[in-house]
Amino acid sequence: MYKKKIAVFIIVFILFFAVESGAETIDNCIICHKSQEGLLKEPADNIEHDVHFKRGLSCFDCHGGDQTKEDLIEAMDPAKGFIGKPKRNDIPHFCARCHADPAYMRRFNPNIQTDQFAKYNESQHGKLNAQGDQKVAVCISCHDVHGVRQKDDPLSPVFITNIPKRCASCHADKEYMKDYFLPTDQMEQYEQSVHGEALLKKGDRGAPACNSCHGSHDAALPRAISVGNVCAQCHSLTRDLFAKSPHKAAHDNLGIPECEACHGNHKIMRTSDDMLGTAGDGLCVKCHKVDSKGYSVAGSMRSAIETLKTGIKESQDVVANAENMGMDVSDAKFDLDNAKSSLIKSRTYVHSFSKDKVGEITKEGIGISDKAKEKGRKAVSEFNFRRKGFAVAIVIILFLACALYLKIRRMEKS
Repeated sequence: MYKKKIAVFIIVFILFFAVESGAETIDNCIICHKSQEGLLKEPADNIEHDVHFKRGLSCFDCHGGDQTKEDLIEAMDPAKGFIGKPKRNDIPHFCARCHADPAYMRRFNPNIQTDQFAKYNESQHGKLNAQGDQKVAVCISCHDVHGVRQKDDPLSPVFITNIPKRCASCHADKEYMKDYFLPTDQMEQYEQSVHGEALLKKGDRGAPACNSCHGSHDAALPRAISVGNVCAQCHSLTRDLFAKSPHKAAHDNLGIPECEACHGNHKIMRTSDDMLGTAGDGLCVKCHKVDSKGYSVAGSMRSAIETLKTGIKESQDVVANAENMGMDVSDAKFDLDNAKSSLIKSRTYVHSFSKDKVGEITKEGIGISDKAKEKGRKAVSEFNFRRKGFAVAIVIILFLACALYLKIRRMEKS
């Protein structure tokens, strides 16, 4: 009996020790700040949503000090590493203490990037920060401070659909940007662009935001020499065609940005065939004068595309007519889809600036379109043949019915 009591006592002691050792350490930083008002209370309120806090980090991991002490002097003792609020220009280095340390960051995510600080130092923001600029963006300008959320959190300011607004908080502020001699209408233009419409209105997360072209931590202004490479991240085939075209050398020699010269930068509108050629809104005449080779090539490419468009339209009308008659035109519609693919391809190959290549593609498309048209016509002819055959059959049936009726009448009279 005595041995059983000893065993029970030992078990209780072990359980008690385990509970005590596993208890959370009291964080007096949060407790104290929760009791404050205004700016002093905000950090404690926001930290509950912070990605660092959720991973087990707290105030003292960044600011130092002793969170177990209730006395302010002891808690914020510099001898215990208390840093307090870092100076604005020191914040990138402050964050880099952890985020630039691969060994430390591997504890949380083995795949997380640790070169953000190095990239920032090479960015336009980082260079100005190194010069002591007190207004230029630092880490907290984009990520916030005590409520830092993961970038894939829709409430994060750096979530893909929120990035333009976050960048615009500085770059669209005329008063804030007046010392930098930069335009402040980028956001206004972007919202009207095909990219802005896709991202902000349609919610297409694959559409480019500011950082897609300018970079994130290494944010910079794309120079003429790099614009094509920036656009090539999405439009690779178009860029490859341009790189092999006569325009590549001309743009390089004149220092003209490749894609931007025709499509613009922030206000990139949906493309149309009107941009090609020498009439109306054609952009080619901006550089190519009448009677020049470029002028002739532009006109030829536009003419070839218009011919294909006309052929497709005529074929569509014939096939639609046959379909409305109830005929099976699935093969013809398949050909039409291929003809439309040729039209799309020809518009892409405009960036080769080769009238022969564009002409070859449109010629193939016209041939396919003509096949569809012929199949549609055959379907209409077959319908007309069937209708005539049906009419003849009706006449024969009526004739036989009348003959039978007369025969029955004669038999009844006899």
